[in-house]
Amino acid sequence: MTSEHETLWNRCAHLGRVLLPLVDQEPWRQARRRDHLRTWGIDTAVGERLIETFAALAAHAIAVDAASLSAAEFDALPLRAVADAATDKRDYELLAGLPGTFADGRDEHAVKVFRLHTYAGGRAGLQLFRLSTEVRHALTVLAERSPVPFPTCGDVLRAN
Repeated sequence: MTSEHETLWNRCAHLGRVLLPLVDQEPWRQARRRDHLRTWGIDTAVGERLIETFAALAAHAIAVDAASLSAAEFDALPLRAVADAATDKRDYELLAGLPGTFADGRDEHAVKVFRLHTYAGGRAGLQLFRLSTEVRHALTVLAERSPVPFPTCGDVLRAN
């Protein structure tokens, strides 16, 4: 049986997974992001997976900070709050309150890679900072593209 906390993480992880495909509806955005990743010396596949993970962690951190939102309440979380968390919260703050286990091995691996980057500091820390700006940009693009004035995580998940 899946706990409420695991269900919340799964919703956050799903948001992270749909983020780039939704942003990439305009093909030039994908090319621009990949150019940035190459310029920064970040492998494209690794960078894009870390962007997905970063978005999931930012959403999860906001949900946990907001008196532990339930998975159902997650849908009402403002997209702008997640974008703000991506750049305003420290990397290690994004790791707080994660589930002890992950149903999806890819999520567990991605969080471990993020954790290694967080604690390595130096170049890895700089890469996370750069990726945080990409996450914020992607979430801002979705918010601005939305037909509703203050889009929520649920609006993004329903658009997918």
